[in-house]
Amino acid sequence: MTSSVPADLRGKVALVTGVGRVGQIGHAVARGLGRAGAKLLLADVNAVGLADRVKEFAADGIAAKASAGDLTQPEAAQAAAAAVQSQFGGLDILVNVAGGFFSFGPFTEVQPEALDRELAVNFKTAFFMCQAAIPPLLARGGGAIVNFASIAVVRSLMHMSAYSAAKSAVAGLTRELAREYRDAGIRVNAVAPATVRTADNLAQLQDSKAPLVELDEVVNTVLFLASDEASAITGQIVPITGKAY
Repeated sequence: MTSSVPADLRGKVALVTGVGRVGQIGHAVARGLGRAGAKLLLADVNAVGLADRVKEFAADGIAAKASAGDLTQPEAAQAAAAAVQSQFGGLDILVNVAGGFFSFGPFTEVQPEALDRELAVNFKTAFFMCQAAIPPLLARGGGAIVNFASIAVVRSLMHMSAYSAAKSAVAGLTRELAREYRDAGIRVNAVAPATVRTADNLAQLQDSKAPLVELDEVVNTVLFLASDEASAITGQIVPITGKAY
């Protein structure tokens, strides 16, 4: 399925993280932005996957370049921001999809390394990418940042304390940056999806009949928040629950 949102991103340049794997949220979001007219700089730790995405998008008529690196490190985030400027001359949209869920269990059994991983992959990636992207956004006169939080920041979920804490940090960062850069023309919002229908999630859920959020529902919301249609919206955490609420 393809996005039905009438977003017009022609002339825009978007940097999207977490796009290395087919069928996951980052892949779908990047494709949606590209089909809406944006030029893409794709960032991920998976260099092989990035190369495949660039070829795939080129075949679909989408201009895309890649910057491979570990986005939990500030140097990789800065390299991605430098690449988008050298390849496309500027930046209008940052979408921080990179993240993941790695620990499940009672709070008292969460190991330090599990907490560190959740914070690194979910929060540090967004933090460092925003730091790197804000200067080129300011140079362009403003733009849009869309972070990925989780429904876990809206309602409590059992046995997901480290993940919930990391995504709550993303939500806090989103609100702070929206206030700090409001007068500079940078809008900062976050989406908070429930469980999305991806190959990985289906494999984990196995035969569960739990309702899922469709990829298109996520893509459509991101496209709206990234577009000029959402010019009056900033500092918001937008739940995407479909029938899963």
